[in-house]
Amino acid sequence: MSARSKARRRAMDILFQSDVRGEQIATILAAEAKRAATEPAREASWLYAREIVDGVIDNQGEIDEQITTFAKDWSLERMPAVDRALLRIGAWEILFNEEVPTAVAIDEAVELAKEFSTDESGSFIHGVLARIGRSS
Repeated sequence: MSARSKARRRAMDILFQSDVRGEQIATILAAEAKRAATEPAREASWLYAREIVDGVIDNQGEIDEQITTFAKDWSLERMPAVDRALLRIGAWEILFNEEVPTAVAIDEAVELAKEFSTDESGSFIHGVLARIGRSS
């Protein structure tokens, strides 16, 4: 698994944990930074995970607006927390990270959805992110 794939998984964990447990993202990020500092193998994925999470936080209003616009009859609150996190990560990569091709952002989010969410989540996430990609 590439460092960026690991980073996306870590970012998903951070966003999910904050969402479900109601913990402050800053608290979770501090704990992850401490862990990354003591485990050199985690450092490469940590840097991009932090970039993703910071990007989602900084642009959450626009990201959530795009997701809501293209999620056809699904509110953010109605979505599984894992799907919300993955959509936010994928949308950030599509809208704000020029280094990641849209197809890669979509594929990575779909693969994580297949592993961690419902049977229908992969196709749902693919559809929403593809629409965001076409509109950007």
